[in-house]
Amino acid sequence: MVSDFSRRMRMRGAGLLAITTVLATTVACGSGSADSARPGGAQGGRTDVTAAMYPLQWLAERVGGPDVAVTGLTKPGVEPHDLELTPIQVAGLEKTSLVAYIKGVQPAVDEAVEQHAADRGFDAAAAVRTLPAVAGEEEHAGEEEHGHEVAYDPHLWLDPSRFATVATLLGEKLAAADPAHAQGYKDRAAKTAADLGALDGELARGLSKCASTAIVTSHGAFGYLADRYKLRQIGISGLDPDAEPSPARLAEVAKVSKQEKVTTIFTETLVSPKVAEVLAQEVGAKTAVLDPVESQPAGGDYLSAMRQNLTALQAALSCS
Repeated sequence: MVSDFSRRMRMRGAGLLAITTVLATTVACGSGSADSARPGGAQGGRTDVTAAMYPLQWLAERVGGPDVAVTGLTKPGVEPHDLELTPIQVAGLEKTSLVAYIKGVQPAVDEAVEQHAADRGFDAAAAVRTLPAVAGEEEHAGEEEHGHEVAYDPHLWLDPSRFATVATLLGEKLAAADPAHAQGYKDRAAKTAADLGALDGELARGLSKCASTAIVTSHGAFGYLADRYKLRQIGISGLDPDAEPSPARLAEVAKVSKQEKVTTIFTETLVSPKVAEVLAQEVGAKTAVLDPVESQPAGGDYLSAMRQNLTALQAALSCS
């Protein structure tokens, strides 16, 4: 049986082909002034960087500083997996100096990079040790969402220590693309890595003495956080946030939640909370938000969102 997720992947591929056709016409007919208005075009002499999704946009802005103009492909509030590129966004990839993305998360971006910026792509997943897509026994093996094409869990930014490694390598990539400002990139990369290291320390200390280690989440986005801080993730759904859990899976999670005396079922910012709310009612728990930081939080940034996650986890796990 072909999963809905797999069908969406093929539809996105067809959409990208149409975009490429439109792009060819646009480029052939466009003037120089139109080209300069594209995302990715030179802006005030700064180096152009394109970021596929918010965490990488935040990182590029921190490491690039005043020497870069960062274009984000995924708008705030949009689920990154659902991104469809416009012809103008694809055109911008032809001029950008660097594209920061995580291969396998956004098929439209993967194909566009391969076709238009293959020599300028920076796959953040290649910089770190990744975790397998199937996190363990909590995952409902065999369900159709495993049609997801990536073989690893892409949510690597939820481990600040891994994200610090990405920051360092991004600084090196930017230094190579723009040698005139190389030292600035390296210095800001070091500062960003240090800030992420400090965040890692806060999380490690804050989660070191907890009455429970089991976290029940809307979907399996928190494998890296769980791996880093010795927690046990129980995902209602797997890696695909749009996948509907089966009745059997819901019954299994409810059973484990009761056994583990789980007090909180975590919902997310970009995913409907309805299933989590029903499960919470079933097991006598409350709900709280655990942000996968796939989109910029209102009034905050990556660091503040991760600290809010720490506060939510400490309350749910009775940490001292």
